[in-house]
Amino acid sequence: MAAKKERLYKNLPRPKLNRAQICAIYEHLYSLDPAPRTELNYSNPYTLVVAVALSAQSTDVGVNKATKALFEKADSPEKMIALGEDVVRDHIKTIGLYKNKAKNVIALSKMLVSDYGSVVPADRDALIQLPGVGRKTANVVMNEAFGQPTMAVDTHIFRVANRTGMAPGKDVYEVELNLLRVTPDKFALHAHHWLILHGRYVCVARKPKCYNCAIRAMCKFSKKTQKPED
Repeated sequence: MAAKKERLYKNLPRPKLNRAQICAIYEHLYSLDPAPRTELNYSNPYTLVVAVALSAQSTDVGVNKATKALFEKADSPEKMIALGEDVVRDHIKTIGLYKNKAKNVIALSKMLVSDYGSVVPADRDALIQLPGVGRKTANVVMNEAFGQPTMAVDTHIFRVANRTGMAPGKDVYEVELNLLRVTPDKFALHAHHWLILHGRYVCVARKPKCYNCAIRAMCKFSKKTQKPED
């Protein structure tokens, strides 16, 4: 396993921060929120899989609004299949790509029933086989539902990792591997939540709030913003 990791990490871009600086970033983020959780609403691993799959190119707030009534009616694969694709589509029509997502929700539910006895597998390779579930979704489920220290890289994490210099990468997979390499074990379980929340609320895409950033001192971003004048 160690040899395999070494091969994966060998050609990754080098971090612009040293281990002490990276550790300090996590210490600051930990101090703000010691035990972060996903902002998606769910009641069990199944509803989590569905919620995360629906969140692609949609906001968590929008998904939560769409799934509130849906999950009250269907919190298991069998109940979702019984509702049918048309009803699922009607519940989620306020979110992006809802037609294809409704189709995937029914298809992944059927696969869970037929292949896994209606139990969500705690395995990335198995999760990725479910319709509408990619690597990021699988990583979120493994982390949130099963307590595994995965790194679910979305646009927020990709931006934070590259801007700060803690884990540069040209694509989400490189950033994922780099973050896994540099994140101290004691922060690994909650790391991706801290970075997502930081990117969502502070290190935003267009006008990052550098003036109100807990990790400003360590960050290598060259275009730090100043506090707007009142």
